[in-house]
Amino acid sequence: MDSEVGPLRAVLLHRPGNELKRLTPRNNDKLLFDSIPWVSRAQQEHDAFAEVLRDRGVEVLLLADVLRTALEDQRAHAAGVHAAVDDRRLGNDLADSLRSHLTSVDAPTLAEVLMAGMTFEELPSAEGASLVRMMHNPRDFAVDPLPNLLFTRDSSAWIGDRVAISSLTMPARRRETALLDLIYAYHPRFRHAARAYGAHSAPIEGGDVMLLSPGVVAIGVGERTTPAGAESLARSVFADGLAHTVVAVPIEQSRATMHLDTVCTMVDVDAVVMYPLARDSLTAFTIKPTGDGGVKVAGPAPFLEAAAEAMEIDRLRVIDTGLDPVTAEREQWDDGNNTLALAPGVVVGYERNAETNERLTAAGIEVLPITGSELGSGRGGPRCMSCPVRRDPR
Repeated sequence: MDSEVGPLRAVLLHRPGNELKRLTPRNNDKLLFDSIPWVSRAQQEHDAFAEVLRDRGVEVLLLADVLRTALEDQRAHAAGVHAAVDDRRLGNDLADSLRSHLTSVDAPTLAEVLMAGMTFEELPSAEGASLVRMMHNPRDFAVDPLPNLLFTRDSSAWIGDRVAISSLTMPARRRETALLDLIYAYHPRFRHAARAYGAHSAPIEGGDVMLLSPGVVAIGVGERTTPAGAESLARSVFADGLAHTVVAVPIEQSRATMHLDTVCTMVDVDAVVMYPLARDSLTAFTIKPTGDGGVKVAGPAPFLEAAAEAMEIDRLRVIDTGLDPVTAEREQWDDGNNTLALAPGVVVGYERNAETNERLTAAGIEVLPITGSELGSGRGGPRCMSCPVRRDPR
């Protein structure tokens, strides 16, 4: 996979499940959701999103299905149990009891625990006293749920024929890494896939990784991806021959701009949809290999100029997310910039971003609108909710 816009052939999605039913006003901030989603409606919206992709010839892989299949391998099952049980949280005795229980369950049951978590009242009964169990509220989590699994772009990203397993920054998301790690290691479809980046490396998230063109990778650096993560990924893709240029893009460290793809996304081979306030202020450092294993860094320069130069084009066409500042800010918050390209000039976007969609259409981009009133409660659009596994060359 060498671009963001080549015809999409296969994608990994996660249909919202019981993990979203774990969200309450008491824990939604910690679990990185801005509101409590109506789960059944979110599932309907996600099913419609998946159907739009299938109607365009895209193979849709659902994370829960591939996780269950991977866990049929006993090595993956053991890795899943290890990922679920935190001795520091539970104490040795309770951890051993839970570990023994999960070792005995089948793959679908373990997959559900890994995704939806487990409360203390759901723990298997155990003999003897446990201060840990007694001092926790029965509805506290012994195994945290993973409601952000919905955003499959962040936990892994494909670059060329290799997969980069993200090193997720926020505590609420770190266990996602282990799930994707075992899926790519043990699912029959992926077990021979080479790795582009290690999950235990410096922090980087897939929402910050953008394949601007063959050989050119942009990496956002902000709330979720560190400078060390960007440099580490750059060195990795250079060593593997996956890129000749990396463009590191500093972005504001805020909830509204948590990843590069909340600021802009590719909608054609030479076009991006972009938040107007970032258009002139966004800068970039250009990183290239030196040939002896090192790197050289230039900049900063205006992002649009640095990107166009790296892509060897005259300029990047920019489609703004609104003409007036209020509309632009509203539609940026509602993921107007966060589109998923199915082919050059064909994107999926939330229907509520009416002005952005009109501007895309006027620029010759076909917009396939989907409903996202509940899906967007975790601050993510169609690109966030999809991990392309295979694209044709653009």
